[in-house]
Amino acid sequence: MRIARFVAQGDPTYGVVELAEDAGPNPDTIAVVSGDPLAGPVHYTGERVNLADVRLVSPVIPRSKVLGIGRNYAEHAAERGVEVPETPLVFLKPNTAVIGPGEPIVYPAETSNLHYEGELAVVIGRICRRVPTERAADVIFGYTVANDITARDLQASDGQWARAKGFDSFCPLGPWISTHLELAEAGDLALTTTVNGEVRQDGNTSQMVHSIAELIAHVSSFTTLLPGDVILTGTPSGIGPLQVGDSVSVTIAGIGTLTNPVVAEEA
Repeated sequence: MRIARFVAQGDPTYGVVELAEDAGPNPDTIAVVSGDPLAGPVHYTGERVNLADVRLVSPVIPRSKVLGIGRNYAEHAAERGVEVPETPLVFLKPNTAVIGPGEPIVYPAETSNLHYEGELAVVIGRICRRVPTERAADVIFGYTVANDITARDLQASDGQWARAKGFDSFCPLGPWISTHLELAEAGDLALTTTVNGEVRQDGNTSQMVHSIAELIAHVSSFTTLLPGDVILTGTPSGIGPLQVGDSVSVTIAGIGTLTNPVVAEEA
């Protein structure tokens, strides 16, 4: 199942995406549901809308936190000239950094070296603490695509990453949450990032140093996870700069493609 959050008229609404590739020669549609799937049971309203006629927004707005994992791909650590940490390196991004598909990544005046980082994102589905690796699948609501936008120069100068990764618009998520993937499937998905159609990252989630289950166990060992919390699982090699006017897309097989333009910050 693919859970989308979209705007057609009025406030954002949830629905189940029905792709033509799954349903034959029909247009892609969204079956509208009532309520918030992360808050409790929902019901189909009977209404369907064409996917092309709505605006997708971030499929989740984390209620409390986005947790990022640094250097979780060995080749990415190597291209940065740093060691792979023995335990997951965790940082926080504020939920105000979250944007959805098609929304602009704003290039702030404080940086001159803005980078993309295509990533698999895990959406937590229940309150949990100290989750053992063998129970990790029980707390996962689904998976989506993320772009961990980073001001690389600020990351180096500040010594910690809150500002470099925390600006508004620095956490694109989307296009929807895929809830049908098993944990083993999510750990073996092709991931590519393109800038203006040119492939810049070409990796696979199987290249993670610390698995999804290990990340959930580690993060939940020191903080309670809440429904809607998001864990960014790290980026493969191939990171690089973005410029105003670029269009950056992250595609994860079995989930979808997240595309965002890059714009200058308004004075």
